[in-house]
Amino acid sequence: HGGDAAGDVEGQEGMDPPMLTVTMILQDPYTMMRGTELEGYCLDLLDALAKMVHFKYKVTIVKDGRYGSLVSNGNWTGMVGEILRQEADLAVAPLTITSAREEAVSFTMPFLATGIGILLRKSAASQGSSLFCFLTPFSKETWTGLIVAYLLTCLCLFLVARLSPCEWTEPQSEENRFTFLNSLWFGAGALALQAPHPRALSGRIIAAIWWVFTIALLAAYIANFAALLRSGNEQLSIQTFEDLVKQRELEFGTLESSSTFQFFKNSRNPIHQMIYEYMDKRRDYVLVKSYHEAVQRVLESNYAFIGESISQDLAVARHCNLIRAPEVIGARGFGIAAAKGSPWASKLSTAVLKLGESGTLDYLRQKWWETSCFHKGQDTSSPLKPQAMGGLFLILAVGLTLGVIVALMELANKSRRAAEQDKKSWCSVIIEEMSHRFRIREGARENPEKVKP
Repeated sequence: HGGDAAGDVEGQEGMDPPMLTVTMILQDPYTMMRGTELEGYCLDLLDALAKMVHFKYKVTIVKDGRYGSLVSNGNWTGMVGEILRQEADLAVAPLTITSAREEAVSFTMPFLATGIGILLRKSAASQGSSLFCFLTPFSKETWTGLIVAYLLTCLCLFLVARLSPCEWTEPQSEENRFTFLNSLWFGAGALALQAPHPRALSGRIIAAIWWVFTIALLAAYIANFAALLRSGNEQLSIQTFEDLVKQRELEFGTLESSSTFQFFKNSRNPIHQMIYEYMDKRRDYVLVKSYHEAVQRVLESNYAFIGESISQDLAVARHCNLIRAPEVIGARGFGIAAAKGSPWASKLSTAVLKLGESGTLDYLRQKWWETSCFHKGQDTSSPLKPQAMGGLFLILAVGLTLGVIVALMELANKSRRAAEQDKKSWCSVIIEEMSHRFRIREGARENPEKVKP
């Protein structure tokens, strides 16, 4: 396949601009055939560079359809090979800058940043509804914080009920309604108002703060749970490359003779080595020959494609049933390749930097990666973190502190009046009150006249 185009750029200072042969590879959206014309991100980029650096160009499509890798006989395939054989002056394509390629050709500054990601089909990668999916609206840290807040509130209510004279007037003979177990039950039933109401001001402060806390908490839970249900609770079972290795439902592979395959081959990471061994042993049927074949295979079978994350983002934008796993490894970039020692490499590097600074590269990225999945990003939700409800926890802490302080004031006030009446010191009376209120007394377990059902 082949095609050509020329940049209609007028010469500077009476000199005709040089004519460069540019090799490309057919890949959506970088270079695409529309009838007899070529279009795409790389064509727009090349046109902008030609105007800045002043050259004409003729585009050819790489003959073997490969990017470029070193084969056993020491020769290079693909676009890199065409540069080395002087069949082309430049390679403008999603060509990853690697150390091996850098030794053979010269690269410009990267015009696109990328990495290695995992492309999946949503229906194949989504977890089914688990038995405990009702816990998903809050994160583990939030649930832990809620349990701690609940126990602390019940403990404060227990202390306040012991301290406050309004709640417990005769510690020596009366049964306190708010034992610690009863306080736990109050905390659990307070939202439905199915628990005994505290009589003391201090107890009512704690009860009111706890009601406010639980109502706000319930509202946050219902809102987040509803959002999770609307989004289909699409939690990916495969979040990382480690998850991919551990599962057995999906086959996975990458482009043959690609820099991604070489990355896993050369990596010393144990997980990456396991991925390479898996792909190497099954190379005949897990390695794909083209990006288009990879996307079709992900769409039609239980297959995960490991490849350039930026190319996968395009597939996700074009196919609403696809999704990319969150983890991206091996940060890298796409660069324009030229022959070793060619002056065009440095000239084009400067031009690429200027295009980045002017916002042209961002504009081209948005233009060619525009999504047709308009629902994308809506109705998505993630478990609420403790930071999202930090103010609520702070209000609860202030309320509990205030309740305990008021209870201590109530006890101190009663002790002061008793000390004046009995002609005793205030310290001795309050110590005696404390000993009565917190001592476990067997004889005070039941008092039918005082205990309310």
